[in-house]
Amino acid sequence: MRTPLITREGFQKLKAELDHLWRVERPEITEKVAWAASLGDRSENADYKENKRKLRSIDRRVRYLSKQIENLKVVDYGPEQEGKVFFGAWVEVENEDGETKTFRIAGYDEIFDRNDYISIDTPMARALVGKAVDDEVLVRTPEGEKIWYVNSITYQSDPK
Repeated sequence: MRTPLITREGFQKLKAELDHLWRVERPEITEKVAWAASLGDRSENADYKENKRKLRSIDRRVRYLSKQIENLKVVDYGPEQEGKVFFGAWVEVENEDGETKTFRIAGYDEIFDRNDYISIDTPMARALVGKAVDDEVLVRTPEGEKIWYVNSITYQSDPK
């Protein structure tokens, strides 16, 4: 089961996507479906079939987003988080080989199309929560246990 948390930015992005789908894309596709249906025989009408498929896809996404938005809990930064890793933190970690990674711990719905976000439900994020700079972190993965060190923690929107 996924943890139903999301950052303020992620929540606003989901709401904007839902609004765009509902107010812009869905009416456009509905209009195309109506036009294609008016041409007659729907069984061999490629425009009708394709736009019906698009409409079903939009409706699925609208249902998903509506349900998610209703169930998600927005987590805003609080000063009490400073110095420790919590949800929404940008973290830089380093392993014993000197390899570094920088990412933000975010909600499941925020990680897609971002290679610098990881879900709060990942083994790395779970292991990091509550840690401070210079702490050693043991991360259990399917490949085995790995040790990482916390180099930095920030809570700004985007450190880049």
